[in-house]
Amino acid sequence: MSTRPPTSASIATSATLPAPSPAPTTATGCVGPLRVDSAALMGGQRVLEIVHLGEVYRLQTTRFGKLILTK
Repeated sequence: MSTRPPTSASIATSATLPAPSPAPTTATGCVGPLRVDSAALMGGQRVLEIVHLGEVYRLQTTRFGKLILTK
């Protein structure tokens, strides 16, 4: 039995995320940032691993409902 964490490829293929909502448009017609609900992003888990430029970051939910992003 392996104790290695799943690779980013297995995480990406095993999790099904809902389609993000379209970016809001401002009065000037500029598109705002992408907005994703944290509950949908976390998928019912307390910890999410994000691979960015080859580095692994952890997004965790605290017991008080706050989000913490660590490298």
